[in-house]
Amino acid sequence: MAYNNSGNKIQRETPIIFNLIVINVLVFAAQNLVSQFDVTKWGSLHYFKSVDFKPHQLITNIFMHADFGHILFNMFGLYIFGSILEKFWGSKKFLIFYLICGIGASIVLQLTIPFSAEQFAKSAEAAEYGGYSAQLVKEYIEQYSALGASGAIMGVMAAFAWLFPNTELYVMFIPIPVKAKYVIPVFVLIDLFGGIYKIKGDNIGHFAHLGGALIGLLLVIYWNKTNKKTFY
Repeated sequence: MAYNNSGNKIQRETPIIFNLIVINVLVFAAQNLVSQFDVTKWGSLHYFKSVDFKPHQLITNIFMHADFGHILFNMFGLYIFGSILEKFWGSKKFLIFYLICGIGASIVLQLTIPFSAEQFAKSAEAAEYGGYSAQLVKEYIEQYSALGASGAIMGVMAAFAWLFPNTELYVMFIPIPVKAKYVIPVFVLIDLFGGIYKIKGDNIGHFAHLGGALIGLLLVIYWNKTNKKTFY
C-alpha cells in the first residue's frame, strides 16, 4: 500500500516560507503563553547601550510580534512576496537574503534610535512627560525596544519590485491593479515620512522598514548585476 507523505503544497514548493511562518507562530505563542519567562523582553531589540541589550536580539527580534494583527499582516506579506522569490532563487538563497535583510534592518534601527528619541522628545506627545529634556531623550533610548519581521519583509518586497516590476497588485481601497514598481516605493515613502516626522501614537519601527528595504534593494541589484533587464 502506497501513500503520499510529501506534505502540503506550501511545504513542498516553498519550505523556507513554510518554516518561517511556523517559527514566527510558535514564537508568538510562546510570547503569549509562557508566563515563567519574559520571552518578549528577552528577544526584542533594545538599544545597544541599554542594560537590556543582548547581541542575539539583532536576530531574535525578527521572529517576534506585538499582537495578532501584526503577525497576521507580516506573515501574509511574507507568503505573497516571499513565495515567488523562493521559487525564483531557490530555498537556500532566499533564506540568506531574508536573514541579511532582517539583521540589516536591526542594525539600521540601532543607528537611528537616538534620532527617534530626539523626534519623540520634541513632539506634542512629549508634553505628557513634561516636554523636551535630555532626561526624556535618555529614558526613551533606555526603554526603547522593537520587534517584528517587517524589516526583513520590506527587503523581500523591495527585491520583488526590482525583479518583477510590472506585476500587478491589488491594493486595499484601490479598485484597479497597480504595478509593483509603483506600489512598493509608496510604502517606502510612507515609512520615510513616518520616520522623520513623529506622529502621536505611532509606534512603528519605520527606520527598520527602511533599512530592510535598502539592504534588500542593494543585495538584489548586486546579485542581479549581470542581468540586463531594465526597470520599465
